[in-house]
Amino acid sequence: MTLFTKSALPKAALIAGLLAAAAASLTAPAFAATGPITEAEVTAAEAEWAKGIVHVGDVFTQGGDYKTAASDLIDAMYGYQDGTVLFKPTKAAVDEFRETKDQALSYFVGGSEPEDHGFAITPWSAVRFDNKGMVIDADSATVMGNYYFTNAKTGEDVKVDFTMGFKRAPSDGHLELFLHHSSLPYVAAH
Repeated sequence: MTLFTKSALPKAALIAGLLAAAAASLTAPAFAATGPITEAEVTAAEAEWAKGIVHVGDVFTQGGDYKTAASDLIDAMYGYQDGTVLFKPTKAAVDEFRETKDQALSYFVGGSEPEDHGFAITPWSAVRFDNKGMVIDADSATVMGNYYFTNAKTGEDVKVDFTMGFKRAPSDGHLELFLHHSSLPYVAAH
């Protein structure tokens, strides 16, 4: 092993090394790559998902490539590339379950399924989570509650029930969804 002393290392290389180390510490992920999942990580993942849904709608409204934005959201938040994802979207009745990334993309932006009108391109101006409970075990976390989608055109909130299951992505340890069930609350017809 070679040790570098201050005199053996040119000053420019020393400064470059220090700057690289500082930059790496600033861009390090805010989550632990291994170890138990924390409640803070789950709420941060929910916030990222919410931000992504709003972003897809913003890109759509601005005439941008909203399909790529939605595809990026799915890649970042759902574990389709790592295995099975159990996804039951809010407004899905004919094809109730979305087993593939392409089916999830169709739900979010419209496409392969006739019933899909693009949930994420409604658009929404905000998504707020109200967690009712969370279970964290050795390698996953499940959270249940309501989330509220604020319609960007009307300002009205839509209340939706949800259950989300997170696990660590094998690639870098960030939390990704392996379970996502979403439905409108039951309305009694009496």
